[in-house]
Formats: sequence, C-alpha cells, structure tokens
Amino acid sequence: MNQFLEVAIQAAREAGTILREDHGRPKRVDYKGEVDLVTESDRRSEAAVVARLRQHFPDHAIVAEEGGGRAADGAKYCWHVDPLDGTTNFAHGYPCFAVSIGLVENGEPIVGVVLNPVYNELFFAARGEGAYLNEQPIRVSSVDKVSRSLVATGFPTHQRKKSSNINYYWEFTLRSHGVRRDGAAALDLCAVACGRFDGFWEFGLKSWDTAAGMVLVCEAGGTVTDFDGHPYRPGDRRLIASNGRIHEEMRALANRIDQQAEQS
Repeated sequence: MNQFLEVAIQAAREAGTILREDHGRPKRVDYKGEVDLVTESDRRSEAAVVARLRQHFPDHAIVAEEGGGRAADGAKYCWHVDPLDGTTNFAHGYPCFAVSIGLVENGEPIVGVVLNPVYNELFFAARGEGAYLNEQPIRVSSVDKVSRSLVATGFPTHQRKKSSNINYYWEFTLRSHGVRRDGAAALDLCAVACGRFDGFWEFGLKSWDTAAGMVLVCEAGGTVTDFDGHPYRPGDRRLIASNGRIHEEMRALANRIDQQAEQS
C-alpha cells in the first residue's frame, strides 16, 4: 500500500472514531446558510484529519470544508477533505455520513478514502491499484440501460429555489428503476463504485465532495465526466458518474432536459 493511501486511511479512521462516538448524542448545530449545517463534530473531525496530513506531508496543500486546511497555489499535491459528508443526516441521527479524503497530484485525483463509521465501511483506492471496500476488490455494475438502473442525485444547500435539478430528478425517475437521494455525495460515488448504484449526477459539488469518490469510481471500472463528456475535475459544476455502460445514455438524457429548459 502506498504511503499516501496508508496515511489517508489512518486519518479517516481517526476522524471516524470521533463521528461514531458523537453519533446519537445531542449536537450543537450552527448554520453556514439557510439549510447548510455545521456541527462541532465537523470541526473536530477536520482538525484530526488535517493534523495527521500535516504531520506526514508538511509541504502538501490541504483544502478542507470547514477552513482548517492550508491551500497553496501551484502545489504539486493537494488534499481535499470533507470531515463530515452528510452533516444534515448526522445532525438528524440518520446514519448516512462519511469522512472523505482525496489527494490530487497536479490536478489529477490519485488517492481516495471514504469511511462510513456507523457501518464500518472503508472504501479506498489509488490510481492504478484498484478500488476496495474493507480490503475486498469492488467493481461497478453491469447494468447496460438506464431503464434497468438505480441512480442517485443530490440537491444543493445554497440557492435551492434556483436549482433545476428537480427536472432531472423527475425525468430520471420516470426512466429508471428509481432515483435515490441520500444526501452524501462521497457515499453516492462509492455506491456507484461498488455497484449499488449504476449512476449518479449532481450540480455544484465542491472539490472535497468528489476528489476521493471519483478515484474509487474510476478504479472500479466506471466513468466520471461533466455533462459534455469532458473529464471531470474536482470542483467542476456538473458531474455524471456511472458504471460506464449507461454513461452516454445518462448524458444524452441530461442534455435533452437542458434543451427543453432552454426552450420553455
């Protein structure tokens, strides 16, 4: 196991212990926006991850959701950390949340670790080394049509009234086995990687939401692009991830919805 991946796993497990201990306890909840929550557990988890990354890689840049990192323009290596993906779920006691840690080298994601501490599911991958769930190799599904697929999406916490995603949700619901909305993008990407979901799309995700999960999808044999089919970069506005087999059909449907919105 390469050193980057090993340290990321250690950091995720340390942060996961904090979240698991706090899960179910009364929580102090603050607001960063209308419905964008943050808890003390977010901050404690982030502090643990950032401290370990700095200890081992003091020259690396770190972009962390709650601002605890240290970004550096032009850095070869940059960690993207979501210390608690699914904060709203966590605050409500819904056990769908995770620690997400991704490493980008010169703009290319190369390491991804995502831990759901409640179910003790550790997803990890490194470029060229495959994707794993609790030490077992994982692969994307073999579903080859959207009509036979189970897909997922998410909705923004900012400017919700301006989001057009409800149109995509409607259309994909009509054309698939169903659309799930669990509120944790990193885990949605992991679900694509291990074949639980066949596809996932979302708008406006941050780099810390996607850097780890997209490595897992790609290493598990899937595809991650923007809606135009270009390679997705962490922080791009529109993302489609799939098993690869339904990717072009998902893109075509998304673009058709775009065209209909422009004509209406």
